[in-house]
Amino acid sequence: MHARLHTGLCDLVGIQYPIVQTGMGWVAGPRLTSATANAGGLGILASATMDFAELTAAVAEVKSRTAKPFGVNLRADSADVGDRVKLLIDQQVRVASFAQAPKEALISQLHDGGVLVVPSIGAKRHAEKVLQWGVDAVLVQGGEGGGHTGSVPTTILLPQVVDAVAGRVPVIAAGGFFDGRGLVAALAYGADGIAMGTRFLLTSDSAVPQSVKDYYLGKTVTDTTVSKQVDGVPHRVLNTDLVNELESGRGKLLALPRAAMNALKFRNMTHVTLRSMLSEGRAMRKSQDLSWTQVIMAANTPMLLKAALVDGNVDSGVMASGQVVGVIDDLPSCAELIERIIAQADAVLRGLGA
Repeated sequence: MHARLHTGLCDLVGIQYPIVQTGMGWVAGPRLTSATANAGGLGILASATMDFAELTAAVAEVKSRTAKPFGVNLRADSADVGDRVKLLIDQQVRVASFAQAPKEALISQLHDGGVLVVPSIGAKRHAEKVLQWGVDAVLVQGGEGGGHTGSVPTTILLPQVVDAVAGRVPVIAAGGFFDGRGLVAALAYGADGIAMGTRFLLTSDSAVPQSVKDYYLGKTVTDTTVSKQVDGVPHRVLNTDLVNELESGRGKLLALPRAAMNALKFRNMTHVTLRSMLSEGRAMRKSQDLSWTQVIMAANTPMLLKAALVDGNVDSGVMASGQVVGVIDDLPSCAELIERIIAQADAVLRGLGA
């Protein structure tokens, strides 16, 4: 392997290759997370759709499948975040990742327990803020990425963040990556690695139903929409009849009552108390500057994603997806995927004489 493919991220986390599998809700379970770790990358377990007991069992299962480092994605505003942080510390999980950055006190608690903190950011100013709080690395996602995303393309956002960070912590690039050429491009911009969601969703190690994977494989690079009608904030998803309905005038009218019903379903499924949901909602309002309408819509997302990604109902669910869906045409294992990416990146670097 070319020396440039061993980066500061590899040294920080203790992984072989600078490739991260993102913590996708309902997708990044123990099987996918451990398969990524065993292949030499950093697998991140998604915990936002798990109650505490489920998370405890999932962490134990990952540890039974791999002895290599892995991460867990947390929500900093969840009502039981303190218990979850303690679990990560007790189980010696290597990385805690966050979609919204945790406050300094939580970062200090994780550091005291030997856990690295890696938030996802979508703007240069976010990078500057979390650096002051003492994070260990930042994952920066450009607008091409799936799920919650911004409007600035990776090729513009990434160099801004790299310059802002100025080598103080590793930068992980996300949004539009799927192969070795992309890894080399990210390194050329000054990143220390890449993170991928859709590409890992479309592997044989992903637990997503085969019919749903086939649906993804049939899409092109123009078959995604950035919608605010799913949960009130920009969310890149596959074009489906449901998404088109939500984007229409009638769909917008029904969005709020639909969201409220799904929030109650999610509460019943995860056994979260109404008091905890209200407490979490207040925290979301404060940390993300959301209206109560947006908070209710945010609770809509888990059930709409579950309908497709777990239950296989592509007509009645929502499927987060990056634009790279249109250039993916196979379902390799995580080991095959990572080996392919590293081999291609190695060949590109040697061809450039780097």
